[in-house]
Amino acid sequence: MNLALWIAAGLLAAVALAGGVTKAFVPKEKLAAAHGGGWTGAVGVGFVKGLGVLELLAAAGLILPATLGVAPVLVPVTAVCWVLLMVGAMITHGRLGETGLVALNLVYLAIAAFVAWGRFGPDSFIG
Repeated sequence: MNLALWIAAGLLAAVALAGGVTKAFVPKEKLAAAHGGGWTGAVGVGFVKGLGVLELLAAAGLILPATLGVAPVLVPVTAVCWVLLMVGAMITHGRLGETGLVALNLVYLAIAAFVAWGRFGPDSFIG
């Protein structure tokens, strides 16, 4: 179980890192032109960059606390926050009719829920 949770957290961290770097450092106009980036046209640059920073923090929060042994409870807390972020992403993409991205976000949501469940419950770092 521990290995499966580490793999799931690592996968989510990679997704968060890629999304965070893209949102934080790629110009909004370029994001808007990319597949799935249409939502950026309706929001400000600060909002997009802010989401990027949150995703970078999520990438760190899914791995570093447990790896360093400093506040490992932050791993499942971060996973719960990722679940909430994916709910927002699913609503946003759903409104734009991007069903494929809704399904992808649902997969990420399920993985994050698995990490939260596993790290709060049966394979907790704190229990």
